[in-house]
Amino acid sequence: MSVTSAPIVLVPGFWLGAWAWDEVAAALRADGHDVTAVTLPGLESAAADRSAITFADHVDAICAAVTTAGRPAVLGVHSGAGAAGYAASDRIPEQIAAMVYVDSGPATGPLDPGFEAVEKPLPAPEELQAEENLDGLTEEQLETFRRRAVPEPGAALREGAELANNARLDVPTTAICTGYTSDQYKAAVKEGYAWLGGFAELRNVTWVDLPTSHWPMWSRPVELAAVIGDVARGASAGGSS
Repeated sequence: MSVTSAPIVLVPGFWLGAWAWDEVAAALRADGHDVTAVTLPGLESAAADRSAITFADHVDAICAAVTTAGRPAVLGVHSGAGAAGYAASDRIPEQIAAMVYVDSGPATGPLDPGFEAVEKPLPAPEELQAEENLDGLTEEQLETFRRRAVPEPGAALREGAELANNARLDVPTTAICTGYTSDQYKAAVKEGYAWLGGFAELRNVTWVDLPTSHWPMWSRPVELAAVIGDVARGASAGGSS
């Protein structure tokens, strides 16, 4: 039996395609939700040409997926996709019923303005382990990640949004904190990191702690789906349809 909820659009972080959300999307659909997962331009395959992909291309793709939903949608973005996701909320705030940042943030500037290469491959296993929380991930999941990872277009790191529409500030926002706690996130916001900049200006933010890896769609997919599903039901009940 279907539930009354806003449609859901899910965008994975760096190196990933729509496939990364498969378990979460399946859980949400089993609960009656309308779910679309997105593969951003340049992430279709390792063979894709990423040399001409821009940050704006990623924003355009997210906006297109949200608009295609046909009514205001919940936009869930993971990790590095928070930058393009926040830009989409600036572009089409009236089409976004709620934002969900999954171990991510509403970036107000480029994630790595000094990055010059055409693309950024997935770091080597030891480097990834040093940089990110891998709690709860199996070796099989990590191997699948390594096998299916696609280099991230360089423009996604060095380019950023020109934020101009203050209507984005009133979009209800949920921050799901997995690799770090919500308290750690709030402390980092106060330190002024650009990748979290929107949290200092958004007017309606709910913080949710879900302790696990930086890739909770694999380490805790059922619990992550439950949080996102609750947001979608709440967005619909809030009259955003």
